[in-house]
Amino acid sequence: MAHPIQRNGAFSSTRLSRFFALRTLFASAMALALFLFVSLFLLSSSDFSSSNYADVGSYGFRSTRRSVLAVKSDPLKPRLDQIRKQAEDHKSLALAYASYARKLKLENSKLVRVFADLSRNYTDLMSKPSYRALFEPDSLVIDESVLRQFEKEVKERIKVTRQVISEAKESFDNQLKIQKLKDTIFAVNEQLTKSKKQGAFSSLIAAKSIPKSLHCLAMRLMEERIAHPEKYSDEGKPTPPELEDPKLYHYAIFSDNVIAASVVVNSAVKNAKEPWKHVFHVVTDKMNLGAMQVMFKMRDYNGSHIEVKAVEDYKFLNSSYVPVLRQLESANLQRFYFENKIENATKDTTNMKFRNPKYLSMLNHLRFYLPEMYPKLHRILFLDDDVVVQRDLTGLWKIDMDGKVNGAVETCFGSFHRYAQYMNFSHPLIKEKFNPKACGWAYGMNFFDLDAWRKEKCTEQYHYWQNLNENRTLWKLGTLPPGLITFYSTTKPLDKSWHVLGLGYNPSISMDEIRNAAVVHFNGNMKPWLDIAMNQFRPLWTKHVDYDMEFVQACNFGL
Repeated sequence: MAHPIQRNGAFSSTRLSRFFALRTLFASAMALALFLFVSLFLLSSSDFSSSNYADVGSYGFRSTRRSVLAVKSDPLKPRLDQIRKQAEDHKSLALAYASYARKLKLENSKLVRVFADLSRNYTDLMSKPSYRALFEPDSLVIDESVLRQFEKEVKERIKVTRQVISEAKESFDNQLKIQKLKDTIFAVNEQLTKSKKQGAFSSLIAAKSIPKSLHCLAMRLMEERIAHPEKYSDEGKPTPPELEDPKLYHYAIFSDNVIAASVVVNSAVKNAKEPWKHVFHVVTDKMNLGAMQVMFKMRDYNGSHIEVKAVEDYKFLNSSYVPVLRQLESANLQRFYFENKIENATKDTTNMKFRNPKYLSMLNHLRFYLPEMYPKLHRILFLDDDVVVQRDLTGLWKIDMDGKVNGAVETCFGSFHRYAQYMNFSHPLIKEKFNPKACGWAYGMNFFDLDAWRKEKCTEQYHYWQNLNENRTLWKLGTLPPGLITFYSTTKPLDKSWHVLGLGYNPSISMDEIRNAAVVHFNGNMKPWLDIAMNQFRPLWTKHVDYDMEFVQACNFGL
């Protein structure tokens, strides 16, 4: 007899097999039903599409079916598409080369026309009536012979296009190199211009700054002046007669640089045959007056006579009389110099130079008032503070001035340093009164006949032109342009050996020319007391510095 557990297991197995059989039968029935439903749907759709009630949607549907069938049935269609794509690609390539050739301006645009024609050939080819049927969307059958002819013409054009591109590549490459070279040159020029401006600005700052040793010397001399006022003050003392004696040799030196002024006097005295006959009129500003007094009181100068005064001591020099002082009070001029605005920005190194306020400094313009400052004198030699005297200068007083006011060395050569470079000859007044080719001359060493000056009324002439130039329309700022104007027809040219210029900017001056010069001039930014001075010329100046003076030693001057 079977065990109860075995009977139950057999029963469960039979039920499970029956369940799976039913499920399989149900799935088959569902699949059959789905097949019948789809078949009926397709039959009804076919009947509907062939009925007489067709509309726009049914037309699009038929077209789609027909084109799909055509693709499937016509093996030439992919080949046609491939040929057409090649033609379109080479057409685009020809257009791209035409555009680039146009940009590079190759061979007077010859290549532009060639590539444009190539591109147009592809368009014309696909527009031919004989090939137009190939590209119609409703075309069911493609004529193989037409396709073969189309392919042949496309390949011919592709061959020509590639050949032209190959031949033009050299021109393109060369032109591209030229263009790159031009771009490089332009970029380098831009960088060079920027560097020049930065260099000029840095040089200007270096040239106009006060070295620490020079500032130290002025402070120590001033300290000495304050500590012992009785030793250096001339207040209450009678004016020495030598200072107004017209029979002596008089010099005018206007400076706020203590060491520079002392070198001018030292060098002149050292080379003078009779130094006791030489009188030096040193004028400075009020701030440096004490230092100047100490500097020139501490030495004997071989019997030479030295007068030290401040600009403020000349009471007639006020804004009601002097145009420069009046212009300094102008709001427009103050904005030009002292306001940091875009419209005041410097555009070039020359403009940058003349925006330095020193060009309206009264010390610079004192040279136009010599007859009034020294009314009892007949002749006077004006010296800048950046010169060195190398010879006895008394020979200048023996020159026949021929009634001229200003004895100066001319600086023009070729087209350089002519009046046209200093004045605005587009202004009708300048154009009318002056010759643009007239030769310029230099300040730095100028011998003035004060009697002829008074006769010609040169100071009045200077005032007239300076007033007209308040808006800087006649010339840029500075003292040389108004000097050229004031002494236009009253300047006597001196031999060039009297005054050699350029030691502050021109390293190519020959040493023979310098040795033969009576006065050498360190005009330019590389002043001999600055670190940027030219080493080959600097000893000409340093040998006249009084290094034995305790204040000079204390300030480590020249180290």
